[in-house]
Amino acid sequence: QVHLVESGGGLVQAGDSLRLSCAASGPTFSRYAMGWFRRTPEMERDFVASINWNGGRTYYAHSVKGRFTISRDNAKNTAYLQMNSLKPEDTAVYYCAANSVPESIVAHPAAYDDWGQGTQVTVSS
Repeated sequence: QVHLVESGGGLVQAGDSLRLSCAASGPTFSRYAMGWFRRTPEMERDFVASINWNGGRTYYAHSVKGRFTISRDNAKNTAYLQMNSLKPEDTAVYYCAANSVPESIVAHPAAYDDWGQGTQVTVSS
């Protein structure tokens, strides 16, 4: 089990950028694939991006591909989501999640074992 804490959310204008961080506790962070999801009142957790244990493989939702970049630093036990060209429809609570299958970059939330508490991102038009 890994404990996850997101940070970096906030209120920005359309076109701005934000970088979310996901700090993980414990010495086994590099054994996990990581994912980012988001949730609004209208939808359940929606897949955003995922990355395998060493950063060699990534996967993005169509809606964010080309604007968002997922990365990780195993030495710092941290995953990141760089969000550029933000749009009002990106407004959501963003969650990071850990998948105990290191090479897995699947999009389904059920594949992820541990979740953070979420960080709010609000994009004004």
